[in-house]
Amino acid sequence: MRVGSFVLAAQFPGQGEGEALHRAVRSAEVAEEAGLDTVWLAEHHFVPYGTCPSAITLAALLLGRTRRIRVGTAVSVLPTVHPVALGEQAALLHHTSGGRFTLGVGRGGPWVDLEVFGAGLEAYEKGFPESLELLVRWLRESSVAADGERFRFREVPVVPRPSEALTEAAGPEVVVACTSPASVRLAAERGLSMLLGMHVGDEEKAEMVALWRQHARASGRSPEAILGASHVSAGVCQIADRRVDAAETLMKAMPGWLKQGLEAHVTVDGRTRRMRDPLAYTELLCGLHPVGTARLCADRLAATSERTGISRFALLVEGSGDLAATEENVRRLGAEVLPQLV
Repeated sequence: MRVGSFVLAAQFPGQGEGEALHRAVRSAEVAEEAGLDTVWLAEHHFVPYGTCPSAITLAALLLGRTRRIRVGTAVSVLPTVHPVALGEQAALLHHTSGGRFTLGVGRGGPWVDLEVFGAGLEAYEKGFPESLELLVRWLRESSVAADGERFRFREVPVVPRPSEALTEAAGPEVVVACTSPASVRLAAERGLSMLLGMHVGDEEKAEMVALWRQHARASGRSPEAILGASHVSAGVCQIADRRVDAAETLMKAMPGWLKQGLEAHVTVDGRTRRMRDPLAYTELLCGLHPVGTARLCADRLAATSERTGISRFALLVEGSGDLAATEENVRRLGAEVLPQLV
């Protein structure tokens, strides 16, 4: 089982953006010290829900500051970037980090980001498959041309090539954030592992893994490749000597952050959207994920792995909103929970 942290650089009420980013960087450094497998970095624009606007840029910083831990994006939003530019950055980090970088990509949402970056709503609603296909080709082939709806250019060499041995498995790992049957099929047909969100429980995640395997088989993927897929489950982790104390920590801090963060999202086309109730959502997360004693946290991770077949976890560890408490939470995850999962 491979357990990592999920870092949003969340800006809690009363905090500055620099404080949120400092906590994000520091928690990643502590994650390496604590023996975690991966640090997963979120990306958001124009909202305090997450103050990191470029997950791949922060990944570069953290790869330079660490020596062992993997660093992944969760996720880089494809509709707002050119897939070749993202592919070049991913290849660069793959080479210079000794292969410690994972590129997580996703569709994002119908936010004003699409207007600001000139992508337009169509890039979100229809363009993700084309962008993903071009990105994967860039990371797997020696030269690439494009003649699609959104991207058209003559054949150019891939520099730097992600790997000298150009095979299907060469280059940086790519995972896809999946929230619908369509995105599950998209990932499966390309043999890409999924990143599944923290808002869904084990039953729904198990169904998505089963659907992924079905589409992967239909696409001609080998049984070994299907069984070897390494999906990632996002969740929340808060450790305390008593479960009530762990839950209380999150219930005090997270609703305020969720309220101001979610309310700040603006749709590109003015469509109405229903915001989750922050208190109810925090309660849901506490019930779904490892929140409690170290023993309870280990048991929940093991149970999720058994029910879903997922062996990798990206756990939000900054739910207290406090730097010292976040560091302690990460250290306890490494010292008290990981040894129980061996």
